[in-house]
Amino acid sequence: MKTLTTVMIFLSMHLCMAQQKRPNIIFILADDLGWTDTGAYGSKYHETPHIDKLANQGIKLMRHHHCQNCQPTRAALMSGQYGARTGVYTVGGINRFDWSARPLRPAENQMAPKLELKTVADALKQSGYSTAMFGKWHLGEGKGFHPADRGFQEAIVTDGKHFDFRTNPKTGYPKGQYLADFLTDRAVDFIQRKKDLPFFLYLPHFGVHSPWDSLPEDEKHFVEKKPVGGHGNPTYAGMIYAVDRSVGRIMALLDELKLAENTVIIFSSDNGGVGGYDRPDGLIRDPGILPKNQSNDVTDNAPLRSGKGSLYEGGTRVPFIVRWPGIVKAATTCDAPSTHVDLFPTLLEISSTPKPEQVLDGESLVPLLKEPAASLQRTAIFQHFPGYLGRGKGEWRTTPVSTIQSGNWKLMEFLEDKKIELYNLKDDIGETQNLAEKNAEKVAELIKVLNDWRTETKAPMPTPHQASPKNPDKKPKKKNSK
Repeated sequence: MKTLTTVMIFLSMHLCMAQQKRPNIIFILADDLGWTDTGAYGSKYHETPHIDKLANQGIKLMRHHHCQNCQPTRAALMSGQYGARTGVYTVGGINRFDWSARPLRPAENQMAPKLELKTVADALKQSGYSTAMFGKWHLGEGKGFHPADRGFQEAIVTDGKHFDFRTNPKTGYPKGQYLADFLTDRAVDFIQRKKDLPFFLYLPHFGVHSPWDSLPEDEKHFVEKKPVGGHGNPTYAGMIYAVDRSVGRIMALLDELKLAENTVIIFSSDNGGVGGYDRPDGLIRDPGILPKNQSNDVTDNAPLRSGKGSLYEGGTRVPFIVRWPGIVKAATTCDAPSTHVDLFPTLLEISSTPKPEQVLDGESLVPLLKEPAASLQRTAIFQHFPGYLGRGKGEWRTTPVSTIQSGNWKLMEFLEDKKIELYNLKDDIGETQNLAEKNAEKVAELIKVLNDWRTETKAPMPTPHQASPKNPDKKPKKKNSK
């Protein structure tokens, strides 16, 4: 009996030691932060010293993609499945925008991945990680859907405003506190308490989403600063500065606790920035000389085309930075196409966590993190949007469309009229030259792969309709058979 007890203690000690060697994981997600909104990705107006430092100590993925807006991105990140498979492809219901005059009826949109799907937090928790999420969830808060029910042992949901914000569960905070700082306080407290065990911290900021509101002291510095390259909104710059401060506080804490060498930090955004909609030519225009109907734009994603809500690169290409000391070489970049569903398998490999019994559409990016010139097994990444996203009266950020990226090629099939657009992103990052007519063979090749993928994922498709303009869901009356 004594021998058995000794063996059990020995195994327990070694299991504990093994867990301690597994890296901590921190995933920081900004909201609506454009591809070029940080200094690390080229902004000369916004100031992001801590994010820039993170990039200098790690790797920047230059062609990483999320969805065109927030809810489907978060669903894909958490489930590891494309929206074509989960049915989460946009925000809210299909009648958010009046599509009654359009030729297609959107496919129904789901609000969150089904409960039988394991989240990445479920998997990491089961493998021994302490898990926490503080911030914007956007995947349901009812019974079973709150992050506390989906793998996060600690979870506070916040969004909607940057001051006087709500929390679920209700949590006190000082009057006048800024949301980004509140969330960072929660993150800091969690890291301090869990420093001796492997942990997974998901910190999805509401910044820099509207309403655009910043701390006066963060905004003040930018008021007299000259706009550069489509960036020039002091309030928006102040909001970015607050998110950057959050990154800096976490990096400093890891250094203080001597956890930095065994912690993977990932920084990204859920979709492209709000701007660039009237700039299809890829040219940069400074604030103050934009068209009047672009007055609500707070940024510009140039040289990328368009912005949030669009399936052009400005809407889906986002910053993605990974610092992994001892594994990722400092100040490196990777040009391989990657996407949201890759996060789940990547974190499984980083944490030595078994794959759950469900389809994972992505591929681990660890080979690229170790060697940026490496190749992945897959040949393409996809997007599928069977609905409409409006912008203003009679204007659309996107109509139903599916996309495929393979190597340097990107094909877009617009589902209303089957129009095809084909771009070589290496030569034309701004998607200004549609090469479809000149490359019929490449179009046929990519369309076949796209169709096969839609079939395999059972992608929901929009359908023809003859609805009343006053009631898009009103079904036409059946003719009397008599």
